[in-house]
Amino acid sequence: MANKNDILAVLQVLKKYNLKGTENLLRQEANLTDIPENFTHDASDSVLQAYQSEGDPNSYESCYIELRKFVDSALDIYKYELSMILYPVFVHMYIELVYNNHEEQAKALMEKFGEEQEYYYQDDLKRLAMITKRDQMSGNDLTDTFKSNEFIIRISRDTLSLLKRHLQEKKASVVMNIINEHLYFDLYEGMARNKKQCDATAGALLGEARRQDNKVKVYYGLLKEPDYQQMTTTQAPPPEEDDDEVQDGDKPKKKKQKKDPLFSKKSKTDPNAPASDRIPLPQLRDNDKSEKIKALREAQKRVNLGPDSLPSVCYYTLLNSLYSVTCAEISEDSSLVAIGFSDATIKIWPLTPAKLRELKSAEQLKDIDRDVDDVLVRMMDDRKAETSRIFTGHSGPVYRCSFTFDRSLLLSCSEDSTIRLWSLQTWTCLVVYKGHLNPVWDVRFSPHGHYFVSCSHDKTARVWATDSHQPLRIFTGHLSDVDCCVFHPNSNYVATGSSDRTVRLWDVLSGNHVRLMTGHKASIFSLAFSMCGRYLASGGSDKVINLWDLAHGHLVATLEGHTSTIHTLCFSRDGTILATGALDCNLKLWDFSKLCEDLSGENVNVSHNPDVRSGENYLLRTFPTKQSPFIALHFTRRNLLYGVGMFESS
Repeated sequence: MANKNDILAVLQVLKKYNLKGTENLLRQEANLTDIPENFTHDASDSVLQAYQSEGDPNSYESCYIELRKFVDSALDIYKYELSMILYPVFVHMYIELVYNNHEEQAKALMEKFGEEQEYYYQDDLKRLAMITKRDQMSGNDLTDTFKSNEFIIRISRDTLSLLKRHLQEKKASVVMNIINEHLYFDLYEGMARNKKQCDATAGALLGEARRQDNKVKVYYGLLKEPDYQQMTTTQAPPPEEDDDEVQDGDKPKKKKQKKDPLFSKKSKTDPNAPASDRIPLPQLRDNDKSEKIKALREAQKRVNLGPDSLPSVCYYTLLNSLYSVTCAEISEDSSLVAIGFSDATIKIWPLTPAKLRELKSAEQLKDIDRDVDDVLVRMMDDRKAETSRIFTGHSGPVYRCSFTFDRSLLLSCSEDSTIRLWSLQTWTCLVVYKGHLNPVWDVRFSPHGHYFVSCSHDKTARVWATDSHQPLRIFTGHLSDVDCCVFHPNSNYVATGSSDRTVRLWDVLSGNHVRLMTGHKASIFSLAFSMCGRYLASGGSDKVINLWDLAHGHLVATLEGHTSTIHTLCFSRDGTILATGALDCNLKLWDFSKLCEDLSGENVNVSHNPDVRSGENYLLRTFPTKQSPFIALHFTRRNLLYGVGMFESS
């Protein structure tokens, strides 16, 4: 039987979990009744069976040298695409030698050629070099990843035919076997890519994205906003429909100002927006409506930003907290800040003069008239108001917090593998969500509430609803930790960034990934969607910010300038400026509206790699702090920029 090894591996798993009935059925069906009851079979060993080789271990080095010589002597037009083959061939040669117990030859290969591989692969190679014996490969993440996934290289048809001709002439069976078994060539017609184009999308754990990974249509537009002012009677101005008509008199004009760019875009139906009922969104409560109207009124006073009017910045410095603060989060209306600590606590402070009040007791709530306008204010007890509150409950460092739009709830995630939902009215923990198997690095509420997304060291991201203790969707596909996640402004998609150096966009409805974006050279720690929903910014420990166009899933710009890990990204409320904060104690402001103007004029050939813009032309200003790295950035509704960081004493 061709896949007898696979069936033996399944039998071993069934035996391990004592599933006797299923084991017996499988034995009978697969005609394996002659195998003894106490057999042992290493399942991961069967996965690595492809590395079984009878080849001469001493020929590997000469084969690699021959391949490298061929790449170096190729014409410049083909050289850069061909050079991308060297790394995966080298890795699989090493794994093959180790698997076949040729330890000395494997070590010699690594010592000789390891350091000449690209700088962004060096960390992977250091981990690989620690595996020198066959039994160490069993269950190892890195070797399993390379074995069970093909390394993807985007290559022109001419370059590939050149490579095939060389391999046939030289009869390089070792290299040929590796290429046939473990590499996938994403072919395109036309000229081969140059060095800059190859570098732009290289760097991920397993090469580049296939073009079919980015073929699905993405509805990146914003949902049409309901007419809040007609839905409520609270000082409602005249009906919204008159907004588009030019009228005489001061009143309509005044109200027209209220419709700032953010909301006027939403009032029209966006052709790229998903259907409003594509995913079920929660019904708006009266409190939500009044919050939205409050936001509209605030937006009326918004400062329009640009190269000539940069935002004012207010920076909150946390003293005596260098090794204890793990995260900071500011609420959507900029009235509260939550700080997570390594001692598993969360502390909440108000950023306004108002104190943090608590809900009255059940007996006192009975006496309140429910029909009065200020019922929500009367429900809160002024006598128990405090200037700060502490949440305790996690049993490990808190890695991220997230507020709901109306500031009534707070989410937190921790090293203890749980997510907790806290009430900011009773100041208690309401739910503990258990599902992740390892530390949870990030958690984010959906812009429309009710849903939230989390991501973890277990290589998954999960979408939850606040009223369900089980995740609604589990996104699997990343090959390493998922370090950060964020909901799209229309709540239909989730973006994730990972230590496998890829950014993925997932459809909440289907649970599938609809965009796979490669180009980062190190782990990704921060993500932010543009206000229009079309662009995604990502930053991480490779010290660059990449901007992706979600319409086609390609890289449009790389913003360089930071000298340390980028931990926070934020777009201004009018979508004109991108603010980035890093551990190098610098805040940088980039002209995003100018970048969008430059992009709108060009035709993109997606099958080929479009040219990537550099950030020098778009940097507006750098603000250094004395010794405080940035851990959070937040634009208020009026476009004032808040920053949070810890003071690092020298």
